[in-house]
Amino acid sequence: MEFGNIDECIIHELWKKLLLDLRKLLPPPIVVPERRLEHLVETDILAQMDSCLYHNTYDAVSIYEDHCCSRDQIPTETVQILTEHKNEVWFVQFSNDGEYLASSSSDCTAIIWKVLEDGKLTMKHALRSHQNPVSFVAWSPDDTKLLTCENGEVLKLWDVETGTCKHTFGDHDFIVSSCAWFPDSKRLVCGSSDPGKGIYMWDCDGSELKDWKGMRMPKVVDLAVTPDGENLISVCSDKEIWILNLGTNATNAISEEHPITSLSISSDSKYFIVNLNSQEIHLWDVAGKQGKPLKYTSHKQHKYVIHSCFGGANSSFIASGSENSQVYIWNRQKSRPIEVLSGHSMTVNCVSWNPRRHQMLASASDDHTIRIWVPSQSKRETALSALLN
Repeated sequence: MEFGNIDECIIHELWKKLLLDLRKLLPPPIVVPERRLEHLVETDILAQMDSCLYHNTYDAVSIYEDHCCSRDQIPTETVQILTEHKNEVWFVQFSNDGEYLASSSSDCTAIIWKVLEDGKLTMKHALRSHQNPVSFVAWSPDDTKLLTCENGEVLKLWDVETGTCKHTFGDHDFIVSSCAWFPDSKRLVCGSSDPGKGIYMWDCDGSELKDWKGMRMPKVVDLAVTPDGENLISVCSDKEIWILNLGTNATNAISEEHPITSLSISSDSKYFIVNLNSQEIHLWDVAGKQGKPLKYTSHKQHKYVIHSCFGGANSSFIASGSENSQVYIWNRQKSRPIEVLSGHSMTVNCVSWNPRRHQMLASASDDHTIRIWVPSQSKRETALSALLN
């Protein structure tokens, strides 16, 4: 390299350093901040996505045109009705990989359904060893195991592949009200509706690992472990929400004015929603930074337990059942529903949004059925495909 070229390189580096120093010393608008254009573009894209009521995709958003999704991005029409249960269906939940759906019923059974490639569901296993109505189910994070709860009594652990019962938890001294898995799929926690019994942590063989009980632990209505495993959230004595950091043992309490019936956590572990019998759903942040919750209204809930859920890409939506036989869907930014789905003939007890197929929703009802909802366009395409085949 020639001596003159070396001088040019040095001058170029000195010039770059001078510009950087000037950016630090001179305020806008004399000097444009570094990466300002990139920041403006990102802000504009995020603003467009937030303002889009039906945004339900991970596809890139272009800055060259205004962005607006149509309602065919979210489930609005029934594509399949599952009728194998012989009584009220109380609970449904998709597996974490979205390949299965589990349901439980007052007919004393739970069913594992397989989601086929074409979006249709078919029964994989009927779990029949319970003697009483089955109130809820819970998938292990690795989707190899399923918990089923017998209406506040015994809790059973099933192998998903074979459909065999591996273990039965609980006895007459511990009335199970709720349960949740830890991220390792090896430990679970169960709450009791019996005041003083509190919460127990077990391994999959039924060995007790830890407990939280005593005078400060009244009856547990519902509980959940955040997907990142950092926090245990429980609903106690109807109106209290306790957030326990499992690493530091620090606790935070939130009080509601009306009884809470159920709890659900977002997939990013940052937020949770509770259903209240005051006909509202409240959204809180796990970190406890919110002074007051976001509220969602219009559905009907006064007498029964209704389970709602997060759903869609980035958990952008909230869905809930209702005592008026309808399913409600909200954009998380709006307090009023963007869709009200009709089809069931009795109370809709629970809804579950498929975590991988973001345009599929399941609902369970007292009318003995489970409905699978998809966007209306997808329904037409499915019908056309069936005719052509």
